[in-house]
Amino acid sequence: HFGFYLGMNQNDFKIDLNKTDFKNVRIESTPAFGFNVGLIADLRLHKNLSLRFEPGLVSNTKSLLFTNGGFDAIEDIAAMNPIEDIREVNATYLHFPVLLKFNTDRLGNYRPFLIGGVSYDYNLSSNEDNQSDNFSNEFRTTSNNFMYEVGLGMDFYFPYFKFSPSIRGIFAMNNELKYDNEANGLSPWTAPVHYLGTRGVFVTLAFE
Repeated sequence: HFGFYLGMNQNDFKIDLNKTDFKNVRIESTPAFGFNVGLIADLRLHKNLSLRFEPGLVSNTKSLLFTNGGFDAIEDIAAMNPIEDIREVNATYLHFPVLLKFNTDRLGNYRPFLIGGVSYDYNLSSNEDNQSDNFSNEFRTTSNNFMYEVGLGMDFYFPYFKFSPSIRGIFAMNNELKYDNEANGLSPWTAPVHYLGTRGVFVTLAFE
């Protein structure tokens, strides 16, 4: 069967820094609310198990605060001037998840479920191919990304449709950062970052 979904999300970034060479660097991610909308195709494999394809659009804007005391830990290179800078990172994903949905047996007009799977996400707002970088106030991320999601919810049965609210966590598997073009690798915005990946919570309202 088929359906559609609407929802909202709160996303931010998981950030791992290279603290060996960049001891004075801090990067803070501020989560923000966005929306998600899409379609549902559900194939029942068993009375308690379904394979689902839920292509959709996910939009969100995150803020990153960069505080950098210079590169004092790196020998042979003069310390750069400290910075305090903010970047607004827009993300509009074409979201293509393939999921498994496990239901309990139906209890009257409702049925709890668990759901999880992986997705390919194409970021329309990545700026990956932009030749300008943070030295020109352009923060870039990768266009092609992979994520996984897990969640739980409840099916409510009505005479003409099924309503299924759920809450899910979504987590990037690859590093989404596009590093700056600085030849010596000393961009104060991207050089300290070992890994940057989306993580967030989705609240989804499905109608099938």
